[in-house]
Amino acid sequence: MKETKLWINGQWENAKESYDLTAPYTGEVIAKVAKASVQDVERAIQGAHEAFQTFKKTTAYERAEILYKVVDLLKERKQEFAEILASEAAKPITAGLAELDRTIATYQFAAEAAKNIFGETVPMDAAPGGKNRIGFTKRVPLGVVSAITPFNFPFNLVAHKLGPAFAVGNTVVLKPATQTPLSALAMAEIFKEAGLPDGALQIVTGSGGELSDVLVTHPLVKKVTFTGSGAVGMKIKEKVGLRKVTLELGSNAAVIIEPSAPIEKIIPRTVSGAFGFSGQVCISLQRIYVHESIYDQFTEAFVNETKKLKVGDPFDPSTDLSAMINPREVSRIKEWIEEAKAQGAKVATGAEFTERTMAPTVMVNVKPEMKIMCLETFAPIVSIVSYKTLDEAIQYVNQSDLGLNAGIYTNVLTDALKAADELEAGAVIINDIPTFRVDHMPYGGVKNSGYGREGIKYAIEEMTDLKFITIKTEI
Repeated sequence: MKETKLWINGQWENAKESYDLTAPYTGEVIAKVAKASVQDVERAIQGAHEAFQTFKKTTAYERAEILYKVVDLLKERKQEFAEILASEAAKPITAGLAELDRTIATYQFAAEAAKNIFGETVPMDAAPGGKNRIGFTKRVPLGVVSAITPFNFPFNLVAHKLGPAFAVGNTVVLKPATQTPLSALAMAEIFKEAGLPDGALQIVTGSGGELSDVLVTHPLVKKVTFTGSGAVGMKIKEKVGLRKVTLELGSNAAVIIEPSAPIEKIIPRTVSGAFGFSGQVCISLQRIYVHESIYDQFTEAFVNETKKLKVGDPFDPSTDLSAMINPREVSRIKEWIEEAKAQGAKVATGAEFTERTMAPTVMVNVKPEMKIMCLETFAPIVSIVSYKTLDEAIQYVNQSDLGLNAGIYTNVLTDALKAADELEAGAVIINDIPTFRVDHMPYGGVKNSGYGREGIKYAIEEMTDLKFITIKTEI
């Protein structure tokens, strides 16, 4: 059985304790994972701070070359790493390969961005007293970044922390999700081989509840970047103080289907948006608002397409959905469905369970206050709701206190622009599902869905300080 260690100052180190890592699909123990102590994390932060003193002086060219090498190494080991995802996260192998493709693109964007970090000149003589002065800005690295990542995209969401941090010369202490440490630890080998200086990347595995305080409050930490639940994000925001922070939290993503949309063309796409990786995606399509004139037609087609999906072994290329991340999550969503049914909701298809899996589920006759509607389900479940007017649909979408991505399908330009203006979300996706994301776009939410933005260029702005410099040309 695999036994992991901590990655501290460029070396593998034993921890005093460990925990069993079980495969979500089989329930078998697949690894003994090192469980870091608070003291281990403090050493990692100190080591990252010391490494920063040197790493911040490297050239943009040198940092870009490291990231380009990471890209090459990931391409060579893509299949191997997709199998790690299938094992530790029950991510279907085809979805795992797709995640690795995105991860490669993310590091490539980071490499390119390392060479394109610009400041600007400021016309000092535009103000009284500014004569004979030159002014300009530059972006400077912060120092140690604490990165706390979730289980659902263990390679790509780590890349969104590490890529921009290293592109500008920061160092990182990474705490991956307890369920998906193997993918993060694999990146230690990749970065070591790519030439990243020892200490620039520290990886500490273990309990978020036990380690988050030191990761967030240690005086040498200059930036916290977290992807995960809203409840944890709120606690981090309270503790982080004046440090920079990026919080990418959850949502209950919605799409509006207008009568002008071609139903037969959008059904496969909306089904994939609702059930990809068993709905365990921050922007998984959870709410579908369909105009009353096409509601029955859309719902029937959507349900029929959903019934074609296969639940099974993540290593089987024909599998569409596999296990949820743990049996507790299956029990939770089962309770939510039963509660919704007691309040009048109906199951159009699905709501079939094993200990570890859940069939893709479509709900109708739902109400806004039901948990399956107003909270983030993080499960393979979607609700379909009828509406009369576009204004009403927009109002339904905006009732939520979450707002990461939202979408609309329409062939009427004025309706698309109206939705773009009025939907309360960090991104509005027109003529596609709100589950759409490419890795250089700005990504983050409004309301309780987050704080700050990811996407390499935008993450770099949040991982640097803006320094202004002025020179008086005549003394």
